[in-house]
Amino acid sequence: MITVSINGATRQFPEPVSVAALIEEMVLTGKRIALERNGEIVPRSAFTTEQLADGDKLEVVVAVGGG
Repeated sequence: MITVSINGATRQFPEPVSVAALIEEMVLTGKRIALERNGEIVPRSAFTTEQLADGDKLEVVVAVGGG
């Protein structure tokens, strides 16, 4: 079981999960997002390879267009 903080809310997962899987679970696939893990931006190219670990702190920001 791992515990991570996502935008200040605690979430638990039964096993390590990739950033891509988390984004899919959060229904953000295909959206323009920025993800910061423990104070460092995670490049979109690393979403499938980056595995979340117990204690990670994530900030997820979704770009919103408008005018």
